[in-house]
Amino acid sequence: MIARALLATGLLCSLLTPALAAGDPVLVLGNQPETLDPYNTNTTLTTAVTKSFYEGLFEFDKDLKVRNVLAESYEVSPDGLVYTFTLREGVKFHDGTVFDAAAVKANLERVLNPDNRLARYNQFNRIRTVEVVSPSVVRITLKESFGPFINSLAHASAAMISPTALQKWGKDIAFHPVGTGPFTFVEWKQTDSVKGAKFADYWQAGLPKVDGIIWKPVPENGTRAAMLQTGEADFAFPLPYEQAKTLGENKKLKVIAQDSIIERYVSMNMLQKPFDDLRVRQAINYAINKEALAKVAFSGYASPAKGIVPAGVLYAHPMSAWPYDPAKARQLLKEAGYANGFETILWSAYTTSTAQKAIQFVQQQLAQVGIKVQTQALEPGQRVEWVQTAPDPKTARVRMYYAGWSSSTGEADWALRPLFSTEAWPPKLNNTAYYSNPEVDALIAKALTSTKDAEKAELYAKAQELIYKDAPWAPLVVEQNLYATSSRLSGVVVMPDGNIDSRQVAVAP
Repeated sequence: MIARALLATGLLCSLLTPALAAGDPVLVLGNQPETLDPYNTNTTLTTAVTKSFYEGLFEFDKDLKVRNVLAESYEVSPDGLVYTFTLREGVKFHDGTVFDAAAVKANLERVLNPDNRLARYNQFNRIRTVEVVSPSVVRITLKESFGPFINSLAHASAAMISPTALQKWGKDIAFHPVGTGPFTFVEWKQTDSVKGAKFADYWQAGLPKVDGIIWKPVPENGTRAAMLQTGEADFAFPLPYEQAKTLGENKKLKVIAQDSIIERYVSMNMLQKPFDDLRVRQAINYAINKEALAKVAFSGYASPAKGIVPAGVLYAHPMSAWPYDPAKARQLLKEAGYANGFETILWSAYTTSTAQKAIQFVQQQLAQVGIKVQTQALEPGQRVEWVQTAPDPKTARVRMYYAGWSSSTGEADWALRPLFSTEAWPPKLNNTAYYSNPEVDALIAKALTSTKDAEKAELYAKAQELIYKDAPWAPLVVEQNLYATSSRLSGVVVMPDGNIDSRQVAVAP
């Protein structure tokens, strides 16, 4: 059975082995987490795992609406600079440490310390001070008004880690998560599984509903599908799109396709020839048939990207998808001095079979207009070293880069600033096109400080139009999230950004 709804990608799976109790679900994902420190990752599926152990002051529900978790309420000063939070009392970390305002201060000051070099520094660096007013009240003062601040605190990266554990483990907290979440950490076998056990003192009555939880990375699409068919898996994500029909015919499974806010794209390094020429970037956009790509690589579970921020993200500004026009592409290449095309390389941020199909399709499309492309799918270590932490923009090796992004804060700031602002060039953030437009930077900066919805919408719309015109990307498709559950599993929620809420996970006897 295939159900369609407006939600997000994520995929969980329950695996039964003789060593596990019947109530312990195994949640199968397409990638392995690179860390268990939620402040030091930009990977959505990594934070899906860390959410088993950690919670923040707020979180997003299944529709990306903010709801209270460890914060019971908050007040904002008229100038939008001072936030005062009243915290939930009676909450303990897994090591017995009491959650209080001092814990909030310790966590935020840790990420704000540039010496710690945490990946999420830029998400919180507009905080000026964090003050303990009382054990249950904390005051945060910003350097400037920041409209998405509560959304940033609702992001899964804004987790509360035990201050005692931070002192004990230091940087090794990445391997020893200690939070207030429903599960305590048991072990992490990096290529095999992450295991958690029920936290007996969890503050929310009736949770968790299972004795333990296991997250299992299974990179190969077909293997995840096979695990569902054999009953090894109760929940798996992502599913191979081409197997949706077959899996849907299994009466013991429920296959679900949901609209997401995940956009796939190819960025082009504008600091390097020939991508410094707008006509070349336009030609690449015209040369790729996005409708055909959606069918070939995603089996129809995707649609051509209409702009650079997908529908479903607050302040998204829809535009027309780039039309498929290879004749126009060849003409532009000729005008740019590349009548005979050129040679380049296309890297993929992923090794999945779907990503392989996508980059091969792009390779074939570009070959038809004379662009000869070598393709390479990067392993996680290569991706970090070659792309994300490249120290010098002038010598960065990336040329064309197939990747994807979802704004996990639910609004346009986190869909634009990390990808298109000048300050977001690697290694700071993810502007792999090395795109820089002072007007775009100014629009993004002004929108950040605005508290008026109409003004923010106008500013973000202008920024998106300018970026689309400059064509640092070839926007490809917005995919659907495809996952499946067994008939015995319930309580797992897939978020529109591809994250997963497993707090309510349960299995029938």
